[in-house]
Amino acid sequence: MSNKHGHQARKRFGQNFLHDPGVIERIVRSINPKPDDAIVEIGPGLGAITEEILAINPRLQVVELDRDLIPVLRTKFFNYPEFQIHEADALSFDFRELMTDRPLRIVGNLPYNISTPLIFHLLEQSGVVQDMHFMLQKEVVQRLAAVPGDNNYGRLGIMAQYFCKVQPLFEVGPGAFRPAPKVDSAIVRLVPHKELPHPAKDLKTLQAVVRTAFNARRKTLRKALGAMVTVEQLQSLGINDGLRPENLSLADYVKIADLLVDSGAGPAGNKEVSND
Repeated sequence: MSNKHGHQARKRFGQNFLHDPGVIERIVRSINPKPDDAIVEIGPGLGAITEEILAINPRLQVVELDRDLIPVLRTKFFNYPEFQIHEADALSFDFRELMTDRPLRIVGNLPYNISTPLIFHLLEQSGVVQDMHFMLQKEVVQRLAAVPGDNNYGRLGIMAQYFCKVQPLFEVGPGAFRPAPKVDSAIVRLVPHKELPHPAKDLKTLQAVVRTAFNARRKTLRKALGAMVTVEQLQSLGINDGLRPENLSLADYVKIADLLVDSGAGPAGNKEVSND
């Protein structure tokens, strides 16, 4: 579907351009940008949110992959000399290079087809981030905020909550976009913890334990984690080996990972990655 800028939304980039003024205003109000903030927008598209933030913070930086959108953005915002466009893939972009004297505030209407790996990529750089505000598929926001026992609870939520406080803000219907997606969206705020509530002795071991568990999420822990820990080890931690992976808290997974490290079994090996 084309628009007044002559740009056609590209499926391979997962482009759905936000156009609803009320939703845009509500998003910017939630971000609450300040003139001196170090704000980075991922995937500005046609600049709907960009325009509102630039009016407050003229030093906004954006990361855009679609080369055809670069001249559109440069033309639209030519009167902002401090506005910077980084033509790059956010999935491999080193956001740490953008930090100066202030932590980054990262915002974006993220393409649904890369949202999960992009969030993992950003979590790895959370040490330079003040907060993140993202438009995501509603289901992804539910997974980010899920608690033990929830059907949406899994690897994404556990690792996001390891690094950040997760706060779902509000939902957005398909009609706010062109073209309209086939799913509902939602805005979420991620705020990195100043101090990790459950720090693991080795992050890679924790990641491997969580990944292995949820690759077999329908099985009991004794089977899902059988290649990593024994029933006796789980019981020594006060963890019922008959539970399923979705029943354990972040703190429980950290206990298992730390036990592996202490016993010399960590960091654990790589296994097939699941998006659960």
